[in-house]
Amino acid sequence: MINNKKVLCIIPARGGSKGILGKNIIEVNGKPLIGYTIESVKKSKYVDKIIVSTDDPKIAKVANDFGIIIEKLRPIELAKDETKTIDVIIYEINELLKLNEKFDYVVLLQPTSPLRRTFHIDQALESIIENNKDSLVSVTKLKNNPLLIRSINETGELESILKANSTVRRQDFNTYYVVNGAIYINKIDQSFGLNTSLNDNVWPYIMEEKYDIDIDTIEDIEEFKKKLNSLILNEID
Repeated sequence: MINNKKVLCIIPARGGSKGILGKNIIEVNGKPLIGYTIESVKKSKYVDKIIVSTDDPKIAKVANDFGIIIEKLRPIELAKDETKTIDVIIYEINELLKLNEKFDYVVLLQPTSPLRRTFHIDQALESIIENNKDSLVSVTKLKNNPLLIRSINETGELESILKANSTVRRQDFNTYYVVNGAIYINKIDQSFGLNTSLNDNVWPYIMEEKYDIDIDTIEDIEEFKKKLNSLILNEID
């Protein structure tokens, strides 16, 4: 709880995965991928309840090993490739309402962003509450400025993605950020529903690049290992 507001955390982890078979529970440095996220959020000062939303008994077993009991698997119709994350969140919130469990904020943590730390979660919650915002999303500073990014049109010519003059000194470039998928926080009110676009959450929580990883391929797993090993061993959550 933070400022008398109850906080729910949902970790979505369906069994199907096109990129890496069993991605959410693949072992990396002796720990299943989802374990990194569960361990971080369990240390949070503010999160009151953690739900791992899954359709897969194997993932449920791993979550149980990390202290998260799953009493009911997610319906199969909410575990398809085309299923939207917001549909899963609304389902889980409604299931809790049936049990008279109500929350003021929901935090979405994807297992594919395992470098996110406890202090990131708590700082993000503090930021959204202190600034009285309804939604927050974690972002990372872009390495490549959009002014220099081009697409190729139908005639084979380069086109700028931004309609602006790119003849600007690099030191005068605007700073841009990209949604990194690590943390989403939303106030649970009448405006929060199936039409909510989580990637369009408005308040930014800026994370350093060294914590930024979104695992989708085997190459991403190797990058994760490198980043994990390069982080300071006694880093405090």
